[in-house]
Amino acid sequence: MAHILITGSAGFIGAALAQRLLQDGHQVHGVDNLNDYYEVKLKHARLASLLEQAAFSFEYCDISERKLIEQLFQRKAFDVVVNLAAQAGVRYSIENPHPYVDTNLVGFVNLLEGCRHSGVKHLVFASSSSVYGANTKQPFSEQDPVDHPISLYAATKKANEMLAHSYAHLYALPCTGLRFFTVYGPWMRPDMALFKFARGIMEGRAIPVFNQGKMLRDFTYIDDIIEGVTRIIAQPATASENWCSDTPNPAISYAPYRIFNIGNSESIELMRYIHALEDSLGKTAQLNLLPMQAGDMPATLADTNALQAAVQFQPSTSVEEGVRRFAHWFKSYYAGDYDALSAAAAQQVLRCIPSNP
Repeated sequence: MAHILITGSAGFIGAALAQRLLQDGHQVHGVDNLNDYYEVKLKHARLASLLEQAAFSFEYCDISERKLIEQLFQRKAFDVVVNLAAQAGVRYSIENPHPYVDTNLVGFVNLLEGCRHSGVKHLVFASSSSVYGANTKQPFSEQDPVDHPISLYAATKKANEMLAHSYAHLYALPCTGLRFFTVYGPWMRPDMALFKFARGIMEGRAIPVFNQGKMLRDFTYIDDIIEGVTRIIAQPATASENWCSDTPNPAISYAPYRIFNIGNSESIELMRYIHALEDSLGKTAQLNLLPMQAGDMPATLADTNALQAAVQFQPSTSVEEGVRRFAHWFKSYYAGDYDALSAAAAQQVLRCIPSNP
């Protein structure tokens, strides 16, 4: 049994990971600032079943608040820290850059400091496929240079990887960065494409389809992501004997540091994704075909050979199956089946929030 801190524990991936780690018998402490980037009641509902479990504890906390993070690490001892707290969204980062600096950069440094001062055995942190930016060679490999981000969000995730390496070098802090590829599934964020598409289809509105629908994505189902993260947690990063300073491999290091892609290793046309949703919802989508948006990448595809070699796991849920599971959840959520749960969860969560946060 390990004592594990999950930041962003009310988020899509954070809540799912907490559930899995609790099922596996670990003690999980969650922190989240429950911001209103998207509807807060969804975060409350995710927390509901977590708060009912004795092995889970939660506190309202913004990782950008240095004193709060210092106090957290002074009060509690963690074996592993999983940083999933971040200001998300590629396009939102173009309009509102400062939250990305506060959470994704300042907050991350606060966590690095907490880890190194308290003897954390493994820091696992979320990076993103967005770091590949202007790269066009497919599939994207962790060994490729990622020096040309095309959004501020991507730049902050690349910065996280560099900051983590410096702490691995200076303090021998084992750090593993995970580049997630387009994660989707039940309880996903409402600002993500699949949720927006489902809502538009159910309400009979035209859905925005960028780049005329000519987008390719390595869609990865949430359960596959959680399986990969769980296996990675159990294997702290170590120094690599194969790293060479003359030809440096950016995915490994002489320090206890490494980077992995977690994707489905299949590039899916956006229209196939939409057709799978139409079939699952039993309704036809009205399409509003639009040009490419600033900050978007036309195609993503993960090389996951390193992940398979390290933890003997390859995500494999098909888009049709994953979308079907999402649609089943969405129809229940859309019908209001979770309203009572959300209200009950809100009361539980409010007890965790200071009177004047």
